[in-house]
Amino acid sequence: MLLHYRTGLATLIQFITLSLLGIANGLDSVITTCGNNRNNCVSNLLVSTVFFLLTVGWFAGIWLVGYAAQDRRSRKLALILIAMELVVLLVATFNARHHTNLISFITSVTDALLAVWVILVAWRLRRAKGGRIVTSERARQRRNPPTAL
Repeated sequence: MLLHYRTGLATLIQFITLSLLGIANGLDSVITTCGNNRNNCVSNLLVSTVFFLLTVGWFAGIWLVGYAAQDRRSRKLALILIAMELVVLLVATFNARHHTNLISFITSVTDALLAVWVILVAWRLRRAKGGRIVTSERARQRRNPPTAL
C-alpha cells in the first residue's frame, strides 16, 4: 500500500511504534534501577510513568494533526505536522547521540526515521495543494492533457 499523502496512517504507525518502544524503555529503566539501587526504585517508576504519558500525549497530538491534515487535505495542517515532526527529529537525534543503552538507541533511531518518513508524506500532501497527488509524468499527462494550438 502506497502512502502518498496518508499522514493519518503514517502518524498512527508512528504513535503505535513509539508507544511500544516507550514501554520497553521505561521497563528497562525501572528494572535496571530497581536491581541496582532499591532506594530509587519507586521514584524512577513514577518518573518513567510520567515521561511515558507525556510522550504518548505528544505523539497522540501528532496523530490527530496528521489525521486532520489527511482528512481535510490541509496545507496549513501539513505544515504544522512538519514543524512538530522537526521537533521530534531534533530530540531523537540528540537522544541517539547521548543514548544510555541499546534500547534507547534503537528507539531514538526508529523515532528519527519515522519522523523523516512522516515529514516526507506531509510535504507531499502540502505540495499537492489540496488536490490529488500524482506520482508520475504519465499520470500527470492523463490528468492534464496537452492543449492543441
